[in-house]
Amino acid sequence: VQLVESGGGLVQAGGSLRLSCAASGFTFDDYIMGWFRQAPGKEQEFIVRINWSTGSAYYVDSVKGRFTISRDNAKNTVYLQMNSLKPEDTAVYYCAAQISAGREYAYWGQGTQVTVSS
Repeated sequence: VQLVESGGGLVQAGGSLRLSCAASGFTFDDYIMGWFRQAPGKEQEFIVRINWSTGSAYYVDSVKGRFTISRDNAKNTVYLQMNSLKPEDTAVYYCAAQISAGREYAYWGQGTQVTVSS
């Protein structure tokens, strides 16, 4: 099982980045995919998930309206489009896979650094 994030980097406030998470080794279609982040000195924070079977997405308030999650099941990839980035979005971003709502996220990527300068 492998989740590999990419697309992180350094961007100025107000800019955009698109993160990708390529999955392998499990039945991608069966899993809810989520994104988390961890800022320096802070605990890991859930920010968004997308459910394939319902097509629904849930965002925390801090990213709602700025971030968009999507998935391409044909490519076993989930994306996070991040617009209007703020310095407080600076963190390591992780994707993760959850077999069903309420269960633990079983699979995790290694993370990709996003740094937003003011």
